[in-house]
Amino acid sequence: MIRDDEHKQEYYRALVDKKSEYEGVFYVGVKTTGVFCRPTCPARKPKYENCEFYATSKEALLASFRPCQRCRPLSHPNQVSELVTQLVEAVENNPEKRWKEQDFKALSVDESTARRQFKKRFGMTFVEYARARRMGLALKNIRSGEKIIDTQLASGYDSSSGFRDAFSRIMGASPTLLEDSKVLKAAWLDTRLGPMIAIGDESKLYLLEFVDRRGLELEVERLRKRTKSAIIPGLTEPIQSIEKELTQYFEGTLTEFKTPLFLMGSPFQKSVWEQLIQIPSGETRSYADIAISLGKPTAYRAVAKANGANQLAIVIPCHRVINSNGELGGYGGGLTRKKWLLSHEK
Repeated sequence: MIRDDEHKQEYYRALVDKKSEYEGVFYVGVKTTGVFCRPTCPARKPKYENCEFYATSKEALLASFRPCQRCRPLSHPNQVSELVTQLVEAVENNPEKRWKEQDFKALSVDESTARRQFKKRFGMTFVEYARARRMGLALKNIRSGEKIIDTQLASGYDSSSGFRDAFSRIMGASPTLLEDSKVLKAAWLDTRLGPMIAIGDESKLYLLEFVDRRGLELEVERLRKRTKSAIIPGLTEPIQSIEKELTQYFEGTLTEFKTPLFLMGSPFQKSVWEQLIQIPSGETRSYADIAISLGKPTAYRAVAKANGANQLAIVIPCHRVINSNGELGGYGGGLTRKKWLLSHEK
């Protein structure tokens, strides 16, 4: 989300004036309607305080906004193909759907063609688009902090059943069936590098990830299945603690996190994560270095796999592990973030 006041005011003026030169520069999410639009949308203009501005459509989707039916920001006939229009509409007809090969065949659509056209037009594949829409729905009430029941009718469905499906498939329970379950709470945290989701109970933090991380949906599902929990919106002491510590970290006043953590992994994975925590801020290690420190010098590939399975971004600093040749290597939150974090810590 764009937070700079100068840019926000500039974009709002462009929105009011319907300036076509801003097409592709930003999207606007309207909090009162739950939709996001192009700068030239013909609809009545919202008040400034009800607008949120995004650089990409994916950011708007993950922030729980759905495409406007008037300006069709993802399927304007002058900008995209009939195939893209067809698929965007298919997602809106069933936004909680997980797309599989047979679903493309049912629409007589070639999956590779859909992937290529979406990637070219929106910078993400169709499956990534559908996932972002689905995750946006599941994160909607977490982001707003409202009770689930209060957001059902605002989620874009004619009834509450679709919302419950989208939420429960990821978070683990229908909102009316939580009484008999162990409950974890989830909160949306805005950070300098983009929004994150934090999940924890009353004593420990279980998950901290960037909302746009690839595979987040599966991470959340795996967490709630292994802990046999339901996940609902809310705050706990560890979540409040990590929110405060992240603010200090990004301000440059904190280098060591104290929030209590719940490490959910195998003994080997936990041993790797414990080594990561010991890497001083401002320094890096290679996968081989970690393997040697564990007394298993040939296990660097296993170390890399355990590194990628970390569910507590920044706090367990997997971003401080790089390739032996000095290259950054991978990072679930994206290499741009990894580079920024390393630079920030130095």
